[in-house]
Amino acid sequence: MARKITGAAFLSLDGVMQAPGGPTEDTMGGFAEGGWVFKLWDEGINDTLGSLFSGSYDLLLGRRTYDIFAAYWPYAEGDEAPMGEAFGRANKYVLTRGDQPLEWQNSHRLSGIEAVADIKAGEGADIIIQGSSTIYPALLAAGLIDELITMTFPVILGSGKRLFGPDTRTAMLKMSDHRVTDGGTVIATYRPLGALPPFPDEAPAPSTSAREAERQRRMDEGTW
Repeated sequence: MARKITGAAFLSLDGVMQAPGGPTEDTMGGFAEGGWVFKLWDEGINDTLGSLFSGSYDLLLGRRTYDIFAAYWPYAEGDEAPMGEAFGRANKYVLTRGDQPLEWQNSHRLSGIEAVADIKAGEGADIIIQGSSTIYPALLAAGLIDELITMTFPVILGSGKRLFGPDTRTAMLKMSDHRVTDGGTVIATYRPLGALPPFPDEAPAPSTSAREAERQRRMDEGTW
């Protein structure tokens, strides 16, 4: 039986997922709102996170998210120590083209999407994606994500790394569950549904007016 891969992401209303955890987590591109999740923490998401990280699981991470986690979680203390210990026990599959050492215990390098498919088809715990915005487009295109959980906070960040970047292919998703917390965070669960259907025959036909033809010409020229 194939292992299930679930992506779970904190998002702003405009789709930004960069540096939710702390001010210095990821300042690439001049991002200045690091730690935004904890500025707006919503207790209503605790049930979702508790369910997601209960039992055994492995992690699938991009290299930068792995670096963030490896520099933080092995050293976590106090209330965060149990999560650090759980992440330490989990296999951490790192999707990277680089050859930098992966020194955190139970870390494994994956060189490409085919390697993810092999891991998914094998034996072991289900797999959770954390952070790692850059790996979503290729995983979705390859049909390797079984479930996507988005936790969308009522905030607009304006700039930053997004869950679905410019390389994301067109695809349909089916919502299988949703709820809104008292704090206004929308927690939605989606499953892939395949390609977008063709334009329906019964839909209104495009205009054939001269004005529309001129508008089309200007779009083609880039002057519209």
